[in-house]
Amino acid sequence: MTSKHRCCAAGLIALLAPFGLAQAPASAPPPTNPPSKIQSLKLDTGKQIFEAACIGCHGSNGKGALESSTAFERPATFPDFSDCSGSMRERENDYKAAIYYGGHGRGFSEIMPSFSEALTIPQIDKLVQYLRSFCAEPGWPKGELNFPRAMATEKAFPEDEAIITTAITTKGTPSVSNELAYEKRLGKLTQLELGIPFSAAKDSGNWYGGVGDIRVGLKRVLGQSLRTGTILSAQGEVALPTGNRNRGFGNGVTLFETFGALGQALPGNSFVQVQAGMEFPTSTKNLPRATFWRTALGKSIQADRGLGRMWTPMVEFLADRDLVKGARTNWDVLPQFQVTLSKRQHIRANVGVRVPANNTAGRSTQVVFYLLWDWFDGGLREGWK
Repeated sequence: MTSKHRCCAAGLIALLAPFGLAQAPASAPPPTNPPSKIQSLKLDTGKQIFEAACIGCHGSNGKGALESSTAFERPATFPDFSDCSGSMRERENDYKAAIYYGGHGRGFSEIMPSFSEALTIPQIDKLVQYLRSFCAEPGWPKGELNFPRAMATEKAFPEDEAIITTAITTKGTPSVSNELAYEKRLGKLTQLELGIPFSAAKDSGNWYGGVGDIRVGLKRVLGQSLRTGTILSAQGEVALPTGNRNRGFGNGVTLFETFGALGQALPGNSFVQVQAGMEFPTSTKNLPRATFWRTALGKSIQADRGLGRMWTPMVEFLADRDLVKGARTNWDVLPQFQVTLSKRQHIRANVGVRVPANNTAGRSTQVVFYLLWDWFDGGLREGWK
């Protein structure tokens, strides 16, 4: 450990030095039993552990110690635990991974050392709970309610993300549909969303492309409970007629949409997300009113006791129906698989196949995938090593 690494660990290392305990490499396995020497120090609460191990860098209030008292250049990712916007959106496992493996283990600065040998997993759990207590403003949804994003079902959790989604038609007229979505969180409960579709299709041997109907939406969290694992939101949005309807890239009218989104944690790191809503065009001459319902079921599997890379298989059941006499409900099934790509887990990919389950005339199977960037957690090139 270099001198710059010692700052955050200064208090604890000083206490443990007489017992011969040192920082373990990032790959060290967790101790099977609490080290007797740490037990003798009576570091039983998160506050005690923080004051012994972290206060030298992070300060008594979690905002960070005075820079004049620290012997290192503070990185841009240096946390302020009292900033609820940053501290509440992360999951407990994200905190645990950074503490257990050090900053390098999650693609952050090496200034944050590993505590894999100095602290037990239960002690790290207590420390994480204490770190979260620095957020003094109630009502912020916690990261445990931020379930993995499905391909079509909207999330209830407000985010700072950018996502590019692509759907490729496998039969009939070849086409490639894309959408770039930008999401910006506004405070603790609100999210602004902008979607820009752009597509390409083949007709008479020639490919042509264009921009579709640009949409703008506003989401608001209506209720959330970490105890029950539930989060509920509502969103309203408008799609402007910016696309070429004759080319199939737009509706030709302004379209208003409203929906509710529910996220619910299930046992075993499983979850269900539900979205239901309606579409209201300003003119029903060429585009009828419609209703839709989407459900995503998934289970997250995370390596290394929940601290490493995460894989999430999901399946979506999608339904939509035009609100006209004699219309039938269209059903699709969309199995998919999401995986975290970067160490920081802020870059993720998802791939799936959308298959019509009924009314298959004119509705083709599509291969769909997206690349997601949680830009709040860092740049595209950050957090990989």
